[in-house]
Amino acid sequence: MSTHRLISPAAAPTPLGPYSPAVGFERLVFVSGQGARHPVTGHMPEGIEAQTEQVLRNVEAILKAAGSDLQHVLRCGVFLIDMREFDRMNAVYARMFGTHRPARTTIQAAALPGEGLRVEIDCWAYVP
Repeated sequence: MSTHRLISPAAAPTPLGPYSPAVGFERLVFVSGQGARHPVTGHMPEGIEAQTEQVLRNVEAILKAAGSDLQHVLRCGVFLIDMREFDRMNAVYARMFGTHRPARTTIQAAALPGEGLRVEIDCWAYVP
């Protein structure tokens, strides 16, 4: 019988609530929504571009700890405070993922947990 494993790498920010940064099950990795806090300094960058990059770096650190990487992401959920920032977020997202194009849903959220947080991203990935 397969069991799940909790993934809580030191290179990722500490969750703000009672949940794991990610859960692995067999070869799948489910990454909880990640904000833009830097895992060491706790600093949150300003602006949608800088926040999107930090969010994806946080996601990447969690995936690497699970034995995966951004190139093995199957699906992302993107939550924006302001849909008018979609194009700027999308440019950073495209740069970070390169030619890989996971399935994705993007929505505008009324609020996100963290003062000044503009974007949150979760994902599903696999371990090759």
